[in-house]
Amino acid sequence: MPPKNRFAEMQPEIAAWRRDLHEHPEILFDTHRTSALVAERLRAFGCDEVATGLGRTGVVGVIRGRQSGSGRVVGLRADMDALPIQEATNAPHASRTPGAMHACGHDGHTAMLLGAAKYLCETRNFDGTVVVIFQPAEEGGGGGREMCADGLMDRWGITEVYGLHNWPGRPVGGFSIRPGTFFAATDQFEITVEGKGGHAAKPQEVIDPTLTASHLVLALQSIVSRNADPVSQVVISVTSIESSSKAFNVIPSRVTLRGTVRTLSRENRDMAEARLKALAEATCMAYGASAHVDYRRGYPVMVNHPDQTDFAAEVARAVSGSCDEAPLVMGGEDFAYMLEERPGAYILLGNGPTAPVHHPEYDFNDEAIPAGCSWLAGMAEARMPLAG
Repeated sequence: MPPKNRFAEMQPEIAAWRRDLHEHPEILFDTHRTSALVAERLRAFGCDEVATGLGRTGVVGVIRGRQSGSGRVVGLRADMDALPIQEATNAPHASRTPGAMHACGHDGHTAMLLGAAKYLCETRNFDGTVVVIFQPAEEGGGGGREMCADGLMDRWGITEVYGLHNWPGRPVGGFSIRPGTFFAATDQFEITVEGKGGHAAKPQEVIDPTLTASHLVLALQSIVSRNADPVSQVVISVTSIESSSKAFNVIPSRVTLRGTVRTLSRENRDMAEARLKALAEATCMAYGASAHVDYRRGYPVMVNHPDQTDFAAEVARAVSGSCDEAPLVMGGEDFAYMLEERPGAYILLGNGPTAPVHHPEYDFNDEAIPAGCSWLAGMAEARMPLAG
């Protein structure tokens, strides 16, 4: 099952959809134009049911196969939202919205699932039901969690669920996947260090929160080097340091640290949170300051289910000839919420030698469309084959 000829024929059409979405990026749950276009196309394709408003702006299409004896309902998911980044590609289809762009390829994911939906509506060569899921707010909003909370899995009786993500640096149209733990849990923290401000020429009269915060930045790295097992993966990054003063000759009264914690196990996640809070309080106490810690848990660890991963890899090999073992990824992915609800798998699709995702010069590679569409449609047909 190499890339389906139908998708080679449809590639210009699907690419045009993708470029239109790229020109009109929408962030988090504000995917109103995108959601409307997706729903309109699903109805035009002949989906048996189209539902809107799940997870606020999510869209679901239902496609019933020629047979229904298997009882299986396969979910196929794509994310729709863009990022708050100013685009720098200079492409003809560059974003028309200042400060927003599809810098992660969700325009490509949405277009490929639309292409697969059109094909599946045309052919219906499967025994069961396909549910195509178009999700908002993957980039930090938890749209997958919101769609599940709105009853996505139970309402349509989804039995298993699959998704994909483009991957710059991998050969165009190639696939990679791994069973078990795959993407990291992603947490955020904000630590406010409270001291006593004053004149920079009289440090003896102040409690310096800048000095305290500087020591705390270094202390937090001891969680990785001295509290986590050296063979496990833990990342703690302080990404912002903000002072309550902008003057050159004023020691501020307050400094705020912001950052992220990435872990691949529940044990390390719990440990990192506890140690971060303890270090913040102890370090600030040592310098006479005080700490207020706001620790927010984000996406959970994304875990591929073994049997479904094997099947996804088999279909990928049929499409492209190979499917490599993917590395562990310390980025987050809210498809994790769907994999907590139902068995399934998430696969990476090569995007070629493009700029990395979340970069202002990134663009989805339209040459990957036939392979991506073929894998999505192939998962439905191979997972629910027609009875003899």
